Amino acid sequence: MLIDFFYTLRAAKLPVSVKEYLTLLEALQADVVGPTNPDACSMDDFYYLARTALVKDERHFDKFDRAFAAYFKGVELIADFTKPIPADWLRQEMERILSDEQKAGAPKLDWDELMETLRKRLEEQKERHEGGSKWIGTGGTSPFGHGGHNPQGVRIGANREKGGGNKSAVKVWDQRAYRDYDDNLELGTRNIKVALRRLRKFAREGNELELDLPDTIRATAANAGYLDIKMIPERHNNVKVLLLMDVGGTMDEHIQRVEELFSAVKSEFKHLEFYYFHNCVYDFVWKNNRRRYAEKFPTWDIIRKYNKDYKLVFVGDATMSPYEILQPGGSVEYSNEEAGAEWLQRLTHAYPKFAWINPEPQGVWQYRQSIGIIQQLMGQRMYPLTLKGLEDAMRMLSK
Repeated sequence: MLIDFFYTLRAAKLPVSVKEYLTLLEALQADVVGPTNPDACSMDDFYYLARTALVKDERHFDKFDRAFAAYFKGVELIADFTKPIPADWLRQEMERILSDEQKAGAPKLDWDELMETLRKRLEEQKERHEGGSKWIGTGGTSPFGHGGHNPQGVRIGANREKGGGNKSAVKVWDQRAYRDYDDNLELGTRNIKVALRRLRKFAREGNELELDLPDTIRATAANAGYLDIKMIPERHNNVKVLLLMDVGGTMDEHIQRVEELFSAVKSEFKHLEFYYFHNCVYDFVWKNNRRRYAEKFPTWDIIRKYNKDYKLVFVGDATMSPYEILQPGGSVEYSNEEAGAEWLQRLTHAYPKFAWINPEPQGVWQYRQSIGIIQQLMGQRMYPLTLKGLEDAMRMLSK
């Protein structure tokens, strides 16, 4: 049985040797883990034994976890045909199906025309509409509403993740409730921590909490053998990080990976300040998503509060309407007086060491106009949320 497990690990590109495999077998023969050992007979016990025997570098722990789960829990991945099909899977069949000609004929207006037309529709419209090309409604090709198709409209209501869409709305009217990212997530953070360790500047400051063994030995020898204990301040990473994280709707599909990153950052950096923003940074940010309107932090105050010693890191998919970056009033949830690009430039000027971490696959960046704009504003300092991307970003920030 375990020889197949060994080959599974090899297939997962884990550097597992025959000697390490034999070590695992010897441990099992010695009943370190097994049915005859009542204190260690669970699958979790075997997992930790196998990982200890077979994996010597913590960078490979995540690969091992995936291979272990695939081998010992693969049966659970077989589809269960007794479960009901989610309603969202069937919903598309009950919507109006638009032909390619209908989609091509959808009205496309520029920003000023769009806002002026929407104002008129709000004044004139008296009843519900569905499947049309003019009024505020659902389905159809109208620039206003949701559930249909329009190359450049205003999505009103219906979260994109629930209502479909092609991410082409130039403005979204949809107040949403976001939750804070979880900073206690452990699974999958090991490799991220390894990458973040490239950004380190150790210092010993504060109370004397650690034993200084070399100095204690010298002092004891100089004191005729009488113990003379010497203490030193705790050694810690002295790098200061200012983290700004996007919680816009398009980030929902990246929540797990961003939480892994957030958890790793909080454990690695003692001097960490973090705030949230929606799609693009404007004149205020917040620390708690449930109180983002009651407890705002003006962006100007952030710039004045933290000096240029801080490393500025943005985390976001940069996927939005270009108007949200370049146009006053382009924000999703309120009318911003200044364009987001202005605030991004102020932040990058205030903090010379900055980078943007993007969880979107790098292969789609060239197809998103907003990502190209953010890349230009960042001076091409945008990195994918991969181990190599994080290592490159940390290496750049540490220069």
